[in-house]
Amino acid sequence: MSLIAISNWVLRKSFIRPTVLKSIRKMSSASSVVGNKVEVNGVNIYYEKAGHGKQTLLLLPGALGSCATDFRPQLEGGLNYEKFTVICWDPRGYGNSRPPDRDFPVDFFYRDADDAGKLMDVLGHKRYSALGWSDGANVAMILAAKRSEAVEKLAVWGGNAYCTDKDIEMFELTRDISNWSERMRAPMIKVYGKEYFQNTWSAWVDGFKKINEERRGDVCTAELRQIKCPTLILHGELDPMVPPEHPVFLQSGIAGSRMLVMPGAKHNPHLRYAKEFNQHLETFLLKEEPQSKI
Repeated sequence: MSLIAISNWVLRKSFIRPTVLKSIRKMSSASSVVGNKVEVNGVNIYYEKAGHGKQTLLLLPGALGSCATDFRPQLEGGLNYEKFTVICWDPRGYGNSRPPDRDFPVDFFYRDADDAGKLMDVLGHKRYSALGWSDGANVAMILAAKRSEAVEKLAVWGGNAYCTDKDIEMFELTRDISNWSERMRAPMIKVYGKEYFQNTWSAWVDGFKKINEERRGDVCTAELRQIKCPTLILHGELDPMVPPEHPVFLQSGIAGSRMLVMPGAKHNPHLRYAKEFNQHLETFLLKEEPQSKI
């Protein structure tokens, strides 16, 4: 739903050679993190890659999120690069996947899921696990439902399969970014500039209002029943943005899914408690699962 806790309270079937952005190459203590761009659905999509392990992981960021803002503790040595190949992407209109400017049609979560799946096609990854935070959790669930042959495992946190009038009221209170704390506002202004950030965040609020009005708040409830892969639902005990009813609903809708509540954590446990969070992920991802879900 939100980016970094919203101000305190707040194929193409053929392969395309990636265009390497040498100016956006990062090094971690464990391995290099390399940023590239490839064309997906007519848009130049930016992604980062780290590690060389057998299992491929796709990290999906939250609202207005990007590799730079949402997953540094997972990309820069936090996960085992001997066991995992880690890929993170900036969805269209976010981070370095601009142009185009971001818009929010009523089906924007489904469009992001289609982009993400085709990105992995272009990169040549036929099987991978999807790890999504906040808005990225919603995208990951749709991706797992629509591409069951590709998504091996699913881990989500801070997501919601539906929204309510109360959620919309809360989002409205965050519309003006001048009301955000400087600590939460500054990283996004650094990525986007103040005007683009304000305009895009306001458009995000309007996007959820459209879902609430035109889809009766249904983000992706039907897709939950279509998810067949092993699924871990993580939840910050003190998450101010996502009430406990949401992860409970996800667990009830995704057959065989497991829920793990992190005591004391809020909306961004993968950032605030990165070491513990990454250990939970690795335990789940490396566990051998039965061939079919019970």
